[in-house]
Amino acid sequence: MATLNALTSHQLSTLTKPVTQSQKRKSFPLLSTRRFGKPKPSNNSLLSTHNRKTWAIGSVTEDREVVPLKDSPPKDQDNPSFLSGSKEKGEVDDDKDKLLSRAINATIVLGFGNLAVSKLLTIDHDYWHGWTLYEILRYAPEHNWIAYEQALKTNPVLAKMAISGIVYSIGDWIAQCYEGKPLFEFDRIRMFRSGIVGFTLHGSLSHYYYQFCEALFPFQDWWVVPAKVAFDQTIWAAVWNSIYFTVLGFLRLESPANIFSELRATFWPMLTAGWKLWPFAHLITYGLIPVEERLLWVDCVELIWVTILSTYSNEKSEARISEATLEESANSTSNPTEE
Repeated sequence: MATLNALTSHQLSTLTKPVTQSQKRKSFPLLSTRRFGKPKPSNNSLLSTHNRKTWAIGSVTEDREVVPLKDSPPKDQDNPSFLSGSKEKGEVDDDKDKLLSRAINATIVLGFGNLAVSKLLTIDHDYWHGWTLYEILRYAPEHNWIAYEQALKTNPVLAKMAISGIVYSIGDWIAQCYEGKPLFEFDRIRMFRSGIVGFTLHGSLSHYYYQFCEALFPFQDWWVVPAKVAFDQTIWAAVWNSIYFTVLGFLRLESPANIFSELRATFWPMLTAGWKLWPFAHLITYGLIPVEERLLWVDCVELIWVTILSTYSNEKSEARISEATLEESANSTSNPTEE
């Protein structure tokens, strides 16, 4: 009897040992595949059956507790289509705005280009019936020049203002393309500002300046042309560059302090940059071109110069605006508003 009690206690201690995960996997096949002979009913067999049931229930409970519970997704992730849909909608709106702006720019460029070419080619449309294409191309430049000279005689200031306005607009467009903007994605407001400065100030002031320069140097000696070039590239260049920068700054609605700081930073670089181009061009201006026709030659060279001038004038402003935008975004990120 003592031996039976020892064996029973040994079985109980074996069954109540903590069961590992690998032992759990092996226990069920053993219970299901091994066949035992029918034992005689006894108290020990009933106790063993009760312990097996207890072990099975405990093992299932342990397995359920071991399995980690996944965190429930946040409410914003339950319906991600809302956030992605709003983002896609914003991107679609931006694409529509860019497409509309590109279409407007293309209409402006192609419209004015078509108008200019048609005006130049149809100068003789009243009496070119029966002309060949060669005759039209042969006489159109000559007759356009005659029409320009007549405009200079009837209203010289307005004619020069129109030419300067067109040249300054085209020059700013070239400057934007040179800065890397696509052909039809230029800034219309910026081009319009440059055209206003050319139309209202450059054409009219240049008309009176060249007359003043002739009155200041009325001589015919060899030193007159170098003296005019020197005066042009010191006094007049400094005055005109300052006017251009100041007026563009006011048209951009900038403060006088910002305009003055940008003018001070770019004054000397712009003046010295002009010395690489204008002295050679003005040898022709003051040596060969008549007074009334000088502005046309100067405006042809201005296509190159306005590209440089517009780039210098706008890069400082755009850099300052970009820095202000980045600083504002950084401040808003570091100091979020509390709801």
